[in-house]
Amino acid sequence: MADLALERGLPANLDAERFVLGAVLQDDSCFPSVASELKLEDFSLEKHRRIFLRMVDLHERGERIDRVTVANELTKHRQLESVDGVLYLVSLDDGLPELVSFESYVQIVRDKAVLRQLAFTGQRMTDAALQQQESAYEIAARFGEELAGFKGRGRSELESVGDTIENEGLSSFITPSGRDGVPTGYTALDQMTGGLQRGELAVLAARPSMGKTALALNISANIAFGCNGHREPGDEPGSVAIFSLEMSKRSLILRLACARARVDSQKQRAGFLNHGEKARLSRALQDISGAPLFIDDSASTVIDIHHKIGRLRADHGELDLVVIDYLGLIGAHAESESRTRQLGIMTSYLKTRVAKELHVPVLLLSQLSRAPEKRAEHDHRPILSDLRESGDIEQDADLVAFLFREEMYKPDAAHLAGTAELIVAKNRNGPTGSIDLVWLREFTKFENPAAWAGERGA
Repeated sequence: MADLALERGLPANLDAERFVLGAVLQDDSCFPSVASELKLEDFSLEKHRRIFLRMVDLHERGERIDRVTVANELTKHRQLESVDGVLYLVSLDDGLPELVSFESYVQIVRDKAVLRQLAFTGQRMTDAALQQQESAYEIAARFGEELAGFKGRGRSELESVGDTIENEGLSSFITPSGRDGVPTGYTALDQMTGGLQRGELAVLAARPSMGKTALALNISANIAFGCNGHREPGDEPGSVAIFSLEMSKRSLILRLACARARVDSQKQRAGFLNHGEKARLSRALQDISGAPLFIDDSASTVIDIHHKIGRLRADHGELDLVVIDYLGLIGAHAESESRTRQLGIMTSYLKTRVAKELHVPVLLLSQLSRAPEKRAEHDHRPILSDLRESGDIEQDADLVAFLFREEMYKPDAAHLAGTAELIVAKNRNGPTGSIDLVWLREFTKFENPAAWAGERGA
């Protein structure tokens, strides 16, 4: 039976929903593309939502999606009868053209879902206006942001840094309105790990404000500019895709540029750069404009990330690094699972379906629990058990490194200012240990100690 929304005459296209599911049953290689565009609630019928969710479960476990496996999965969850049985699964592709253009059906399903959401939002806005419990401005502000979220839903794609800078304009950034590994540019880390390895999942974790995003961007810049950590030409530049679930493209580009130009990012935000600093920042923006860096700030699930990486590789060739910032903000398709189980599914998917399948190192950022702050005053260094919410993170990761700055706990200790440690707590194919780094707070940049000492001596 149709859901209540359909009984009320809201927009839906049941044939398009059937054809999307039927196309996946015919060829499950199209599922990442479907799942990156559609959410569970985009299907208007409850039985279609249940079938789609079971497809998600199968895909995340790396299993085939076909009539038999979906029927079996529905049976396990005691839902086969609720979707009208195997006969309905068989009927999903009835009338489906032999040469399927499933993208058009996906577009129809998504558009109808947005129309339904707009109708619901409009009704709630009307109710709020009639109740007169808020001012007109408050109602407009509350619903204006929600309505703005529908614009171009699912269409924001990976964009090169050069395109973003060209679209925003240079001035807007300057004035406010070993093994076959990929070298990180940090000498001791590369010696310990042989670089970030293709097909492997590396986790960089820290407590908030330690600088994990800054370090990930520094590594990305070192790879994209072909630097060896001493700011001299080294290896050939590599391609890097950054998926930011916390910061916007613009904010990340500014961080990259300020670090490269060695410009105080706080002064830039406040609009206090002098002529020389503006010139350096302009040159840095032009440099990164031509770098093979790609940033996406709209991905929401691991399947979405997987699909977008696949499309980027098809357009630009093999990638040398994928950065995801950060694990705790990635959404889950299977909302019925516990958060711990969800995180385990995500890390396993990133390891097997992204890193291994696409032959690329994945650097996944993660938060740590509060445990380091609860330990004795002299021992705040993180350990593997501090990884937040899921032991699966440690299990799936080939490399786990913790970023630690003791000055955060002892702000009055002058000798700790600017010191940092990268603690390699797990290294599946090499040694573990602690690596010293220099933290240049004003540039949001980490340096090799030897390079920094040589620079200061010069």
